[in-house]
Amino acid sequence: MKAVKEVSKLTGVSVRTLHHYDEIGLLKPTTVTPAGYRLYDDTALERLQHILLFRELEFPLREIKTILDSPSFDRSRALEQQITLLTLKKEHLENLIDLARGLKMIGVNHMDFTAFDTSKIDEYAAQAKATYGTTPEYKEFEQKSKKRTSEETRLLHFQMMSLFTEFGRLRNLSPDSAEVQVQVKKLQDFISEYFYTCSNTTLLGLGTMYAGGGDLTASIDKANGDGTAEFVYQAIRVFCEEREP
Repeated sequence: MKAVKEVSKLTGVSVRTLHHYDEIGLLKPTTVTPAGYRLYDDTALERLQHILLFRELEFPLREIKTILDSPSFDRSRALEQQITLLTLKKEHLENLIDLARGLKMIGVNHMDFTAFDTSKIDEYAAQAKATYGTTPEYKEFEQKSKKRTSEETRLLHFQMMSLFTEFGRLRNLSPDSAEVQVQVKKLQDFISEYFYTCSNTTLLGLGTMYAGGGDLTASIDKANGDGTAEFVYQAIRVFCEEREP
């Protein structure tokens, strides 16, 4: 656990900003001591990393909170976008450095302004933002999340994790067994009620992401037993195939 001042020193984010993130529910401390000191664990610090990455993409804080709280948040995609954006910014800075060096050598009459062009960066940032904000599911989730308190959001995520805990308990059964299929329906209904309309197509996409082999897969397996993420995907696949038109 790290105190707020330690987090500030480690990340360069001011204590005042961290307090603000807490107040708006964007980054809650893992715990608060009886003396009122905020403490952050590694999970909270990882969330802070994502917040800072999205800030580089120029997302408003409200949108960042909505994205990170979504059960379909794809960490790998976000990191790929960040890598691309930072690469574009690196190229932009290198062009400015080359221009400054050239001006130093030949003087101020060199009228080349192309190095100041940020259109590629702006265009990519806009495309990255659009991937989160244009889907009906995202918009529905955003509307529902506006009405919830941070405590309600935390409770929902606990309930979501409980659904995966049950899948972990059932993972020795066949994915097409009646009990497992009932659990898939519970997952679909829960997402539809509290996050966004979860069609079979959307559910299958989520299942693919759960078993995609990234951090989300590792997190599900760590909390609920090895193979749980793949088991959930296989159960979802059976569920959706049986309901194809």
